[in-house]
Amino acid sequence: MMSEVQSTYSVVRDSWKSLKKSEIYKLHKERMIGWRNGPSFERVEHPTRIDRARSLGFKSKKGYIIVRARVRRGGSHRPKIMGGRRPRRMAYTKITPKKSIQRIAEERTADKFPNMEVFNSYYVGEDGLYKYYEVILLDRTAPEVYKDPKVSWVAEPQNKGRVYRGLTSAGYKGRGLRTNRSGSDKSRPSIRSNGRLRR
Repeated sequence: MMSEVQSTYSVVRDSWKSLKKSEIYKLHKERMIGWRNGPSFERVEHPTRIDRARSLGFKSKKGYIIVRARVRRGGSHRPKIMGGRRPRRMAYTKITPKKSIQRIAEERTADKFPNMEVFNSYYVGEDGLYKYYEVILLDRTAPEVYKDPKVSWVAEPQNKGRVYRGLTSAGYKGRGLRTNRSGSDKSRPSIRSNGRLRR
């Protein structure tokens, strides 16, 4: 009986599903040491996870670039309140942001590359201090982008600055729009506007 032949993408995908047991784990740890010592935002020639990049719409042609973003992980702290309060009302530790780390990475990448539009992003690793994401960016003015019928909508004026308005995949998830109407009635069209409708 012939063994089932796997494609290259499926082999890469299976390796990332169980990263610590895979053969690439040692190489991945060595890479992250370099990422930690390098810049916060670095343009890369080839995606680290080719299967994930292609499934999210990346194409190896002009107008598409990949940028690796590094963002600190965990909650944040506020300055300690010096006035009298019982401990539970001080609220200066365990402050959790409303945006996910992935959304923060996308927005900061868009700030660094103002002539590009954020298309999507995916996770590539984390250590004790940072999380790393690779962000797919498109050049809205490139003919390879605005003449492609599958992605030409990115070049339309209403989609400018889409990452800042929560219109990427990570933005939709953070706004509670991944579910259907049932159970997310108060999330549409947005939490803020829905609250105004109910006044």
